[in-house]
Amino acid sequence: MKTMQLIVSESDSNSRIDKYISDQISDISRSYAQKLINENLVSVNNKHIKQNYKVKANDCINVQIPEPEVLSVVAEDIKLDIVYEDEHIIVVNKPQGMVVHPAAGNYSGTLVNALMKHCGDNLSAINGVIRPGIVHRIDKDTSGLLLVAKNNEAHLHLAKQIKEHSLTRKYIAIVYGNIKNDTGTINLPIGRHPVDRKKMSVNTKRGREAVTHFKVLERFKNYTYIECRLETGRTHQIRVHMSHIGHPIIGDPVYGVRKDKFKLNGQALHACKLGFIHPVTQQYMEFEAEPPAYFSELLNKLREKSE
Repeated sequence: MKTMQLIVSESDSNSRIDKYISDQISDISRSYAQKLINENLVSVNNKHIKQNYKVKANDCINVQIPEPEVLSVVAEDIKLDIVYEDEHIIVVNKPQGMVVHPAAGNYSGTLVNALMKHCGDNLSAINGVIRPGIVHRIDKDTSGLLLVAKNNEAHLHLAKQIKEHSLTRKYIAIVYGNIKNDTGTINLPIGRHPVDRKKMSVNTKRGREAVTHFKVLERFKNYTYIECRLETGRTHQIRVHMSHIGHPIIGDPVYGVRKDKFKLNGQALHACKLGFIHPVTQQYMEFEAEPPAYFSELLNKLREKSE
């Protein structure tokens, strides 16, 4: 436990204590400061205070900062749907509901836990101990194809293809509303939501380039079945883009409609096709994965209702 002491100056007087701590200690966000206050790890003049306390000149503030938790990833015997594997790479068909790598709240049951059991030490180390072998990610509730590198050389080669936008990444999705055009391109930058930092949004000021190409596969009365091709790979890209143009993905708990009548376990989005140049053989390889059962069942229901 590390303790930092702060003495409030006249100019900072009357600031909320969570904001003051965040402004004074660069590594601490305002929300983390609130967490420390709630856990009685912050005192003012040797007394515990509440989040809304306003600091006064010459207040002596002690902030106790816990040591960061060292994560150790444990290999777990979890069945993997392996589409392709050789000594350099693995292509996995990830099920809906599986987190790709360990993080707060998800330390086990992830794809990385399963890969460590399957591969042992034969995973690239470029992304550190929490994300061994992970070249790119797909969301927890998105199913489909994911590329894994078994060594650093393969990882660097594949990461270069992602950076150059030469990887083929196609998804299928079912969205609300009837999309007018048969094809289209959404070229809108994506960044953190200005208010809700857990979400992403189209952000023209601070967002990064994001390009999604879509093609209509089938139309229903109030829904559209589409294929999306990613040119870039921003966090939640397809989900944010489709929601922004007024066609959110069915089942999306973050960017979808408030009352989703389909009661799915997440967005109807599946990474169906993955193509890349093999890092060693230099041959182009392409893989496809059929949609999961829930996705096919939803399509059949919509077809029946449209008849």
